[in-house]
Amino acid sequence: MKVIGVTGGVGSGKSLILSFLKDNYNCEIIMADDLAKDLCRKGELCYKPLVKLLGKGALGPDREIDKRVMAQMIFNDDELRVKVNGIIHPGVKKFILERIAYLRAKEKIDFLFIEAALLIEDGYKDIVDELWYIYTNEAVRRERLKASRGYSDEKIDDIMASQLSEEEFRLNSDFEIDNSGDCEVSYRQIRERLGEPYGQPE
Repeated sequence: MKVIGVTGGVGSGKSLILSFLKDNYNCEIIMADDLAKDLCRKGELCYKPLVKLLGKGALGPDREIDKRVMAQMIFNDDELRVKVNGIIHPGVKKFILERIAYLRAKEKIDFLFIEAALLIEDGYKDIVDELWYIYTNEAVRRERLKASRGYSDEKIDDIMASQLSEEEFRLNSDFEIDNSGDCEVSYRQIRERLGEPYGQPE
């Protein structure tokens, strides 16, 4: 089983690439953001440490952590945000390492894809076998973000400024997919890298 990290800037189309991989290859996909949300639920790895840090005022009527309340608490408190991330990010990495070990032992799938915006910053390069960078030119990314999420230019500027540059992504990646144009072009790049899907003739 090969472990592949998938990263790229906001609006680069990572979801499209992952959907193609899921539908066409014998693989499992871990979305780090979704996993982080799951690990904050009651009974999961990050729940108790977060409640201890944030206090019971962060809980909703169902005793789950209210994500909106937590977001408000850390919005203008850099120190608290660092502490929250210091609980969630190691928790996510611990789960992923355990999942990799489990799947390697089972030998049931060919690929495990791990998607996260901060794969490089969070040190996942040492965990994955190779790291893919999903590149899309800025004009296309802006168009996608305005159409799909209703983002303003100002919001897009802020998000892009907080992420790695194209050069930094490339320096840390083993493979780049140009996802700026037709999706079939992107899919062809994947097939050339991984081989034809599901037993189709190579």
